[in-house]
Amino acid sequence: MAFLKKGILQILIFSIFLSGSTPNAFSPMALAAETHKKATISTALESLLQSEPDLKGSLAGISIRDQESGNILYEHMSDLRLTPASNMKLLTSAVALKVLGEDYQFITEIYGDGRVVNGHLKGNLYIKGNGDTSLLATDLEKMAKELKQKGIRYIDGNIIGDDSWYDDTPYSVDLAWSDESTYYGAPISALTLSPNKEYDAGTVLLEIKPGKNIGEPVVINSIPRTSEIKIKNMVKTGDKESGTSLKVERKHNSKVVTVTGRLPITTSLKKEWVSVDNPTKYTLDVFQQALKKEGIQWNGAVQKGKTPQIASLITTHASIPLSELLIPFMKLSNNTIAETLIKEMGVVKKGKGSFEKGLAVLKEELIAFQLDPNKMLIRDGSGISPIDYISANDLSLFLYEVQAEPWFATFSQALPVSGMEERLVGGTLRNRLNGENTKGKVIAKTGTLTSVSTLSGYMESTNGKKYIFSILLNHLVDEEKGKEIEDRIIETLAEY
Repeated sequence: MAFLKKGILQILIFSIFLSGSTPNAFSPMALAAETHKKATISTALESLLQSEPDLKGSLAGISIRDQESGNILYEHMSDLRLTPASNMKLLTSAVALKVLGEDYQFITEIYGDGRVVNGHLKGNLYIKGNGDTSLLATDLEKMAKELKQKGIRYIDGNIIGDDSWYDDTPYSVDLAWSDESTYYGAPISALTLSPNKEYDAGTVLLEIKPGKNIGEPVVINSIPRTSEIKIKNMVKTGDKESGTSLKVERKHNSKVVTVTGRLPITTSLKKEWVSVDNPTKYTLDVFQQALKKEGIQWNGAVQKGKTPQIASLITTHASIPLSELLIPFMKLSNNTIAETLIKEMGVVKKGKGSFEKGLAVLKEELIAFQLDPNKMLIRDGSGISPIDYISANDLSLFLYEVQAEPWFATFSQALPVSGMEERLVGGTLRNRLNGENTKGKVIAKTGTLTSVSTLSGYMESTNGKKYIFSILLNHLVDEEKGKEIEDRIIETLAEY
């Protein structure tokens, strides 16, 4: 049977060759060219990998495909399941586009459960979150103004924050406690707030300036101002020769943020982000400030709760569409947006905003991209778990398959671009691959964890040839060395 199949294939190749057709995937000329190309790339990359001392004792999963045909041009440990770090966001963003759609928006709603009489709302006021990670303090101020315009001057009841759109599990399963105070480890809530348009939801931005004199404490301002953090300033102003050494910490279940270190007196401004312990209470606190700014008062408590069915909708705020949200999400590798999208897909497809339901949706949808989720281990949507596992071949195949989707342009435009210095263009690649052969020619997702560095995406060589690649480096002693190796691999490809 094998001999018969081989004979049929030979006849098919010979007949196509005799027909005088333009060389294609079946012609001897094309096959010979493909074989030569593979040999050339393989020789160059194998030589590079063998000469890298920082890869000794490490694992390197590499898969390189022709972007047009999807054919594998080079592979090294390509079927070995490895930790992808933030390359996991490639899957999350694509499936979110498929399930939710490019125009999907997250709606924040305000309800009242009583009538408005002579400027008094005779009942409670509810602010209900539905997963908007792009909600800003200015949006809350706008909603407070709309309440005033609708004649509400006094709330004869409580102000209630409703975050019931998602479950009450704030962290993905493998997030370390030591990461809880960081911007990339902020808790997930359906009612949350971002300090600026990078949309690190559930965090406060600290602006730190040196004091007037050497030895004096620095000046720390928070954006937005909130009672949900209490800053313990232990940073001193150093002389102009002293280095910058800032450390921001918040202990588990605490509002106290301790800032230590030193800041040179010549520093203009340093920015640091710290997560809050409870995003819902944080949003409620800033919302109270917005109400007070409009002169709206109340006589009840400010607390968490659930909006009753009898409540009437007063006003709403719509987020930016998903297509726009993907820019800070992918360019800046925003973990909070990733995990929120997971929960949102759980609500939309399974009726429950939980990590479990959302990840089930993610795995089910991967089948449409020719992937087998049973051959992977997916623990979150951001890639912060050290035991997410996927192969380089699966990632490169996924990147090939998504090209056929109607939203591919939105997906690809959200990826970081090599050497482009603007933060929301170059993203995490803005200071990498900025040489003549690679600047602006690589769009790819970076990934970094302790001992892990990854890079997967699309690139164009100097002669216009386009490649899909996935590079997963694990068990590194120094992940920064891993980035250098990734860049050398891409630079080598650019020459072929």
